[in-house]
Amino acid sequence: MAPKPDSQSVSSANPADVSSQLSIDPLFHILNVIPFSFLRVPRLRLKFPSLSLPSPMTVFFLVLLTYFMVVSGIVYDVIVEPPGIGSTQDPATGSVRPLVFLPGRVNGQYIIEGLSSGFMFVLGGIGIILLDLALDKNRAKSVITSYFTAGFSSILIAYVMTTLFIRIKIPGYLR
Repeated sequence: MAPKPDSQSVSSANPADVSSQLSIDPLFHILNVIPFSFLRVPRLRLKFPSLSLPSPMTVFFLVLLTYFMVVSGIVYDVIVEPPGIGSTQDPATGSVRPLVFLPGRVNGQYIIEGLSSGFMFVLGGIGIILLDLALDKNRAKSVITSYFTAGFSSILIAYVMTTLFIRIKIPGYLR
């Protein structure tokens, strides 16, 4: 059994020398001590990267994009892998027609259905933001009128289209 080194001699030595003194493995000695007898460790002057905060509009668009993806059902689309768009056969002519909304199933969707519904939700949210911008008293009257008109029409279009989507999806709903 190897004798223990003195605690005074270990504490005053360099940490690299301490590990080499404690090891009795010759391979460790060859790989750790011999290369550094003729090689020199370079003096690196590394700078920490300076990260600046993103602008508020960048954060807004990232949050808006995340909101769009969540309400569009991206998680559902990735897990279930539904088709992009459906099709149905017209009983009168026998031709195949595209089908955007999956009828009768509330908990199922085509990819294009989720994207169009998500766009309507985002359009309504942007309309609310525009109405909030119209409340600023320091803006010109024409700008306030433009914000109010665009915001109100965005909310109205989003509401009417979302109601239409629900009526197509679930026949007889809200009647």
